[in-house]
Amino acid sequence: MTDPREAPSLAEHGAIPRDLPPPSPLAPAADALFLDFDGTLVEIADHPDGVVVPPGLPALLARLSDRLGGRFAVVTGRSLGALEAMLGPLDVAVAGSHGGEFRPAGSREVHALAAPLPEAVSARLTAFAQAHGGLLVEPKPFSIAVHYRRHPDALPALLACASETGEAFGLKMKHGKQVIELSMPGSDKGSAVERFMQMPPFAAARPLFVGDDVTDEDAFAAVAALGGAGILVGTLRQTRAQWRLGGVTQVHAWLAAALTPDPDLHKENSPA
Repeated sequence: MTDPREAPSLAEHGAIPRDLPPPSPLAPAADALFLDFDGTLVEIADHPDGVVVPPGLPALLARLSDRLGGRFAVVTGRSLGALEAMLGPLDVAVAGSHGGEFRPAGSREVHALAAPLPEAVSARLTAFAQAHGGLLVEPKPFSIAVHYRRHPDALPALLACASETGEAFGLKMKHGKQVIELSMPGSDKGSAVERFMQMPPFAAARPLFVGDDVTDEDAFAAVAALGGAGILVGTLRQTRAQWRLGGVTQVHAWLAAALTPDPDLHKENSPA
């Protein structure tokens, strides 16, 4: 997905629904789970560094990975360095920079799924940002994001600059929530999901991806093609997701339910 105008119509689900249903409970023995970060696990902030991380979130992610037998990964637009600056060292599988940085669970070795972003791209967008009120520029190893939340009037010029730059350097343009991002080919969340699903212990599981932004649509498409489903977080919009959760609080509740022991199973295993 490179632009929200390319997002699928709600009509692609058949009759245009008034809403998408909530997801069924997570099946730890059969599912593989992929989670976005901003807007999914944490609330979006005006500045990327202003995100508030719930104190128990790192432990929750570790417990989910254990519960799913390692079929769990965080797939985020943030760089791995930025993510771990907020969460601390992660032992779970993770893909950063929209999939450009790829790291299996139990490893500190990062595999690149894309070529590094040319310095000329960063220089061009940084100069544009400075000339248009000091837009926030977020450089990453395989992409660069320009946030216009505080300068919405700059959007038309930013779109024109990003489109021209993307065409000149062969980059993908993603239009997220008040952010425009240019990324190298291969640096997308769908590619990361597909790579994980080729590896043990993910292979043969039903993949689920939970995300809130149009930048998650690549992953929604990837899991659907593999027999899984996407779970949209937040307000209903055009999407390839099949289910929806209302917000970050609802995501945490759905995840916590997967960690709650099944009382029926406990009864079956109890001595008579």
